[in-house]
Amino acid sequence: MDADLIVIGAGPAGIIAAFTAAREGAKVILLDKNKTIGRKLAITGAGRCNLTNHTDMNGLMENTPGNGRFMYSAFQRLSPEALMDLFQKELGLPLKIERGNRVFPESDKAQDVVGVLYQELKNKGVEVRTATKVAGLLSTSDQIGGVRLDNGKELNSPMVLIATGGLSYPGTGSTGDGYQFARLVGHQVVPLTPSLIPLETREVWVKRLEGLSLINVEVTSFYQGKKLQSEFGEMLFTSFGVSGPIILSLSRKISPFVLEKPDSVSIVIDLKPALSKEDLDLRVQRDFAKSINKIFKNVLDDLLPQKIIPVIIELSGIDPLKPVHQINREERTRLVGLLKSLPLTISRPRPIAEAIVTIGGVNTKEINPKTMESKIVKGLFFAGEVMDVDAYTGGFNLQIAFSTGFVAGMEAVRRVTALCM
Repeated sequence: MDADLIVIGAGPAGIIAAFTAAREGAKVILLDKNKTIGRKLAITGAGRCNLTNHTDMNGLMENTPGNGRFMYSAFQRLSPEALMDLFQKELGLPLKIERGNRVFPESDKAQDVVGVLYQELKNKGVEVRTATKVAGLLSTSDQIGGVRLDNGKELNSPMVLIATGGLSYPGTGSTGDGYQFARLVGHQVVPLTPSLIPLETREVWVKRLEGLSLINVEVTSFYQGKKLQSEFGEMLFTSFGVSGPIILSLSRKISPFVLEKPDSVSIVIDLKPALSKEDLDLRVQRDFAKSINKIFKNVLDDLLPQKIIPVIIELSGIDPLKPVHQINREERTRLVGLLKSLPLTISRPRPIAEAIVTIGGVNTKEINPKTMESKIVKGLFFAGEVMDVDAYTGGFNLQIAFSTGFVAGMEAVRRVTALCM
């Protein structure tokens, strides 16, 4: 045998699995087709790496809409607290907790996270082979035997872990290889759709607002008029539509509907969620009274960001040159309604290559949640985004990767030990 465990994919799941197994005495080979390890990890969190979320089990479950129950055992074995201890106490990387319990390295450098993980791989004797592409798995009808490389060479091992990621950010190596490996040995792959992804809108006026960030707004999504979800926080207008943290969170539920039926989903933006319609109407009346001799287009500066004012005026249907004191109740009510419910039609999500996370993957019904081992092929393990498990933004998806990788690494060693007895 060339190794006790071969890990395919040097992302967060594959890396932690490799050094966890090596810590337990296993001979481990870690393969990655990129020239360096942790390519996607190095760009997460805008280059800062939101590596987990400092929350409890309830928080993890609430933020893992994609097969959260499957993750329960793995989260118990490597919780956010335990992961933070691993990085700070064992790997020597200081961390900090920010808004929303998001955890980052103190340095704000994702590369520091990759650096300490790589050092641990070296310390534990993991054989890291980069620029090495796997072409397929070696297996009998129900037992893994190793991997075949694209150069034709075979590496033999009784344990193989697929941790190749999803389809998002293909430039980092996530090109769906793991799905093909799984299919060829009999696994079902749940259809793949994008999650945590910007959304394109039918309305063209958003292009005029490109670059405008709104904070403390509430966005609600609707499918054919039925409410889906609401999120409060920050969003961003782009040249094609909308993005930002709350849009990414909404996209997880929106994307499948829009892909099946374009324009079936709408969102409304509450620009003033802290005020009821009645209170906002009173606020508008006070602003108008304060500027009674001004024209309409010059009285909204205290209420809205400058960049969005021309769009709101246009959508309100009120003459921008109309003196404020001539604006009637009907027009004012229309303005208030727009501020509380600015509508947009979602035409489609951006391409899956731009998604932070992929929905779908290897069917979790075919994986043992306590070990991450295949129920179809003995000795074959899965970890991370290649499985049909996904979460909202905020560090939860990386926690999934680390927890499942940790469990797979530990259990692979146990299986090897059992085989040798």
